[in-house]
Amino acid sequence: FMRPLFKFREKNMYTLKTEQSFDSAHFLADYVGKCRNIHGHRWRVIIEIQGDALLTSGEKRGMLVDFGDLKNDLKKLADELDHSLIIESGSLKDATMEALRDEEFRIVEFPFRPTAENFAKYFYDRMSGLGYRVREAVVYETPNNCASYSEA
Repeated sequence: FMRPLFKFREKNMYTLKTEQSFDSAHFLADYVGKCRNIHGHRWRVIIEIQGDALLTSGEKRGMLVDFGDLKNDLKKLADELDHSLIIESGSLKDATMEALRDEEFRIVEFPFRPTAENFAKYFYDRMSGLGYRVREAVVYETPNNCASYSEA
């Protein structure tokens, strides 16, 4: 018995992609290397959604979803992180956190380490929670380095 060389999809799918960017700083607590220091990135987030049927009536007829809605929903999520210091909860001393807040710095805390891998899953989950059938989320930390998350 020979296995087929190609894996066929059970259904045909439409896919849409959109992307947004945001600027923020982070650091990796307990990391040995340069990334243990606070540093910034221009993060780039790409979301790909999928569906097997297009809308058949109304003003959005012939669309999987309205690109404007998809773009705006991702932009809202990216804007939540823009121009902030992103930290893992508990990674800074209380006195440091208090001093940063006294200076009115915008700090966004997450229960996970702020890596590209974790942000890929974060954006996947957040966009899925908005009702999109997300195929893949890709997060670029630098122009040449990215992480992606998808489910089987």
